[in-house]
Amino acid sequence: QGLYSSVVCPGLVMSNMTYRILPVFLWKLLMPIMWLVSGSPAWFWAVTHFTASDVWLFKQKPEYLDSLVKYHSCTSGLGKCYVEPRKMDVDEDIAEKFYQKLLELEEQ
Repeated sequence: QGLYSSVVCPGLVMSNMTYRILPVFLWKLLMPIMWLVSGSPAWFWAVTHFTASDVWLFKQKPEYLDSLVKYHSCTSGLGKCYVEPRKMDVDEDIAEKFYQKLLELEEQ
């Protein structure tokens, strides 16, 4: 039907949910390191870097993308954003059965 679905990993995004993963004092220790790695303040890093894979994916033709790949937002040591495709560990037979089941449920 012309619909496509892709999996995107935003990488490390500084948000209220992220702060719950580690104690606050650890984040305070990590923030200067993340600033040095990215070359920009953490608030800027969060906004620009987590959208890299989303924006990249939006610009692609969906029919040419691998449906078994997850696209990760990454940052080089010099702060340059890039997208890295990583193959997902998915059993293609199970995925096909799941898809067929979804089609059956949709008809109901």
